[in-house]
Amino acid sequence: MVQNVAPTMADLETEDFHLLSGVEQGMRFSEWVAREKLPDFSRLTAEDVDYRLDRCADRGLLERKTIQYEGYKLTFEGYDALALHTFVERDTIGGFGAPLGVGKESDVYEVQSYKPLALKYHREGYTNFREVMREREYTADREHVSWQYTARKAAEREFDALETVYPQVSVPQPIDHNRHAIVMEKIDGVELSKAKLEPAQVVPVLELILDEMQTAYAEGYVHADMSEYNVFVNSEGIVIFDWPQAVPTDHANADELLERDVENVVGYFERKYPGQVADTPDSGAIAAELADGEFETLASVGDA
Repeated sequence: MVQNVAPTMADLETEDFHLLSGVEQGMRFSEWVAREKLPDFSRLTAEDVDYRLDRCADRGLLERKTIQYEGYKLTFEGYDALALHTFVERDTIGGFGAPLGVGKESDVYEVQSYKPLALKYHREGYTNFREVMREREYTADREHVSWQYTARKAAEREFDALETVYPQVSVPQPIDHNRHAIVMEKIDGVELSKAKLEPAQVVPVLELILDEMQTAYAEGYVHADMSEYNVFVNSEGIVIFDWPQAVPTDHANADELLERDVENVVGYFERKYPGQVADTPDSGAIAAELADGEFETLASVGDA
């Protein structure tokens, strides 16, 4: 499990971040960066590099390995420190709070700014790197791919999607992005998978989710990973989050992914609320209406 790096930040000096940035630069070319190359990458003297290597390694920000040479690479904590340092320098955030959620592919923390915000660190590839390499198309054309690369590309994709669909679609407002991390609006609510809807709420909530998916399509994106685990329900309606797998609507598989999203969401409601969701229209028919911008209600799907 990746540890929270925030308590370490106060111990770090400007030159430590220069070293971490130098290792990051070197990792563009190889998994392990040779020690003798670090003065050039970090623009520090060899003596300062030696001192900083020990400081950063002792704090878990770097990992060292002796192969044919002595090599170093960033840990995820080191990558977190670089992103967090950038956000602080930009005045995007001014304080670090409690964890909001820790998952297989991301860690989310509350952070302080002009109002409470959420900081999301992407972790794609950390626990199952080969699976992510196989599933995520943004790694397909790279010979050397690190965990940091896959996480950064996932964050870029999510931030681009959020910027495109917000505020037309009910998603967290994107605030800032750096490396594998995103600062966004902190959303209050209950995850759909944990919500207990009243009978009269079931169909309206399902239709509300489908309507947001329709608007997202009109704005140019398919979520491509819809489930009961990335929808919040609150007193104002619903919020759809987790967009790193989103694809633009001109993607070759966009309509297929839209239909799969519909199947996932409708299937969940059919399983959990069979008494309220019965005789649901075919997912393909619903998806076709979403894509055409013609969806109004489940009862009207297929009406000429």
